[in-house]
Amino acid sequence: MSYADKEAEKLLVQGLRQILPEAGFITEEQTTTDRSDTLNWTTTLFDGTTNFIHGLPILCISVGFAHKEYVLAGVIQELNLNECFYAWKDGGAYCNGQPIKVSKTIRLEESLIATGFPYADSGKMDIYLAILRELLLRSHGLRRLGSAAIDLAYVACGRFEAFYEYNLNSWDMSAGVLLVQEAGGMVTDFKGGNTYLFGGQIIASAAEPIQQGILEVINRHWQPMK
Repeated sequence: MSYADKEAEKLLVQGLRQILPEAGFITEEQTTTDRSDTLNWTTTLFDGTTNFIHGLPILCISVGFAHKEYVLAGVIQELNLNECFYAWKDGGAYCNGQPIKVSKTIRLEESLIATGFPYADSGKMDIYLAILRELLLRSHGLRRLGSAAIDLAYVACGRFEAFYEYNLNSWDMSAGVLLVQEAGGMVTDFKGGNTYLFGGQIIASAAEPIQQGILEVINRHWQPMK
């Protein structure tokens, strides 16, 4: 958490507050704790900070707007490729003004899958690695880009067929969740439910067979940890 991160977030919060003064905020840098019971902006500046520190060009700004647990609008600005992904509820998903759709692939075996590793919770790492190994063997491959927001944007535009991760925050995924849904994909938590936004677990994919395949693999390993 740097001085630049905090100052940038303050500017973003100031601008968003002018758009909708009654909305609250859920922010990564916690420059404001003004959270609402209903309408909230979720922001992260920047998703992919570790990439940036090491000179890897995978970094984005992500802003979502949610009514309770339902995301109504979202924007992900990928900084190095200058790609702006955005969506609004029932309005479709777009990148730089062009409509985007999820991949037409429906088989897990033909899917390229993205994932990530939690920074703070390593207690389930052995289980997570077992899941990763099985999905690696059952898919076309796995990738770890270091930005959940970009992973979700890439599912929405068809570059990945799926993404899964745990121990995420709402600001990591709110905009990306809506992008995937509006691009024709599906999103659940690790139990197949809808607690992903504030529950920390997410699976997003292009098609039901892929989603069910990942759910089956995760839960065969994950449930004994409960």
